[in-house]
Amino acid sequence: MSKTSVRLGVDIGGTFTDVVLEVADQSFSTKVLTTYAAPENAIIAGMHQVCAKAGVSPGQIDQIIHGTTLATNALIERRGAKTALITTEGFRDVIEMRTESRFEQYDLNLTLPEPLLPRQRRYTLSERVDARGDVLIPLDRSQVETLADQIGEAGYDSVAVGLIHSYLNDAHERMIREVLTEKLPDVMVSLSCEVSPQMREYERFNTTVANAYIKPLMKSYLGRLKGRLRDEGADCDVFLMHSGGGIISLESAAEFPVRLVESGPAGGAVFAAHIAARYGLEKVLSFDMGGTTAKICLIKNQTPKTSRVFEVARTYRFKKGSGMPISIPVIDMVEIGAGGGSLAHVDALRQIRVGPESAGSEPGPACYGRGGEKPAVTDSDLVLGRLDPDTFAGGAIQLHTDRAEAALRTHLGADLEMDAPTAAFGLAEVVDENMANAARVHAVENGEDLSEYTMIAFGGAAPLHAGRLCEKLGVDRLLVPPGAGVGSAIGFLRAPFSFEANRSVYMKLSDFDAAKIKGLLSDLKAESEGFVRSCDARSDILCEFKVYMRYAGQGWEIPIVLSAAQAMAPDAETFKTLFEQDYTKLFGRTVAGLDIEITVWSVNATTPPDPVLREETTSGTLQAPFDAERQMFDPAQAAFLTTSVVQRAAMTVGAEVAGPAAITEDETTIIVPESRRAIRQPDGCIDVIRKG
Repeated sequence: MSKTSVRLGVDIGGTFTDVVLEVADQSFSTKVLTTYAAPENAIIAGMHQVCAKAGVSPGQIDQIIHGTTLATNALIERRGAKTALITTEGFRDVIEMRTESRFEQYDLNLTLPEPLLPRQRRYTLSERVDARGDVLIPLDRSQVETLADQIGEAGYDSVAVGLIHSYLNDAHERMIREVLTEKLPDVMVSLSCEVSPQMREYERFNTTVANAYIKPLMKSYLGRLKGRLRDEGADCDVFLMHSGGGIISLESAAEFPVRLVESGPAGGAVFAAHIAARYGLEKVLSFDMGGTTAKICLIKNQTPKTSRVFEVARTYRFKKGSGMPISIPVIDMVEIGAGGGSLAHVDALRQIRVGPESAGSEPGPACYGRGGEKPAVTDSDLVLGRLDPDTFAGGAIQLHTDRAEAALRTHLGADLEMDAPTAAFGLAEVVDENMANAARVHAVENGEDLSEYTMIAFGGAAPLHAGRLCEKLGVDRLLVPPGAGVGSAIGFLRAPFSFEANRSVYMKLSDFDAAKIKGLLSDLKAESEGFVRSCDARSDILCEFKVYMRYAGQGWEIPIVLSAAQAMAPDAETFKTLFEQDYTKLFGRTVAGLDIEITVWSVNATTPPDPVLREETTSGTLQAPFDAERQMFDPAQAAFLTTSVVQRAAMTVGAEVAGPAAITEDETTIIVPESRRAIRQPDGCIDVIRKG
């Protein structure tokens, strides 16, 4: 990526908006409470704060890269535009019928999530394309015009168009857009052949509906943001982080806002991958815990694992299958409702439960003194001595220990006959065990042993809990990089411009058509490169080719990576060998006698990453000076211990502090358990390792 002298990274989270300004080799950061009604207000406030710290004006900023939870929140809270779906006759109820999967097999009273659009907002047309892309029933333009009149009378703001097999033949979908644009120029239109041109109509329709549902909201927000920035003097290029871990233009983001879902967590994974490259780490567990959620991602060979489908708004204890499937390229991670603002309660079985409800920034945890009454994770951290009430967020937010204790006693202690510290201990252990369980399940699903991994922790709350998480998971090493409190925003500034183009074209290896494959991959390469060129016309572009393959009769595919030479000179035997190698790695053996199918083809175009210099690590050579001591609860010992309090800025290279200790900075606090010791590395990372 080409270098710019002044760059701003902005991450809107559920509780805080993180802002990072990079000027040459220096960075300046701040955290501002998120302003829900007008998110751009927090961005402007944060921008002025970091500009003042750096001694620059907003007019000197060359580039702004932004990630946001707005798209996700609009889907979760169902605050999107009035949207209609147009589909093929007979398929009106696909998004309600879902698939045959039951996410809780033995629950006789299982309640499926409501579709994004009720039945009366779903319309059909008499047309049909078959599984080879041939037209069985032509689409009558006059029928589309009649339907357009109905949609206009009903007052819709946005329309999703999803027809059967349109990923193979998009002529009918494009005709519908042509008519709608002509008759209803103010209505926004999303076509499934552009948003998600892949097989499996439930996922494709749902993704297109989600895109249409949030498109007016996001287009309006992005337009307002650009205008506000211009008014404040920051009239520069604004780019958006997308869920696949790359950057796209403001215009592309406004057209395909569904690609912004999970953009903040994706920035965090890019940040962790950058640290992994600096330290030459092959296996990394990225742990990002903010105010509302915790995100866990496996990073192998300095590359985050990716997926083609993920779920938004899981409604049943975060179980897979209980959410809204979005079929777009995404960094594969597990996300649970466990952040600093996550609220605790006692359930019918007299057990402490934490999340997914969050206090957010309005009103925030009880200790914020902004009207919150229920106990949150931050309240337990304060009562357990992990936080200093006078220096939280650099002293910008005064914490109230008495209010945290009252909330813990009232909502947990009263039912369970516990005092405030014991209730705080229970709350903290529950949230840490929830995160540990999520990490274990994610590792098992991917066939990985976490004891071989290094954890990289970032986000405002992660360094507070990462040490205990390592104890639970048997992870020996934890890295907390500089700027950990605003890690996702820093990740935005490390991300390449990229775009992944997908297409579903079914083919068996027994019917392998090399010419067709070469043409298809060439088209996808041109499409993905075109998006990247719209963001950065100067840089070189690298392309990664993937095909998704399975044995005939199987329900799901595995991704197979092709080199450029293998993609441009496709060979059936090569495809088979690559598939069998990866299949054996995942499942231990191949299946003899079955044909192999290819279902999805993918090309990801990206600008080359900046070169990363390897860090030389140091062992602890001197004792770090400590400012003070305080009593802090160590859950492994189940007791309050006398704890050293060390300023991170005062730790020189090689400085070591033995646990229990709290290493403090403005944006977060690193808790070093009694079982660990921490060493300050040359690049500023705090390296927390097992004693011994």
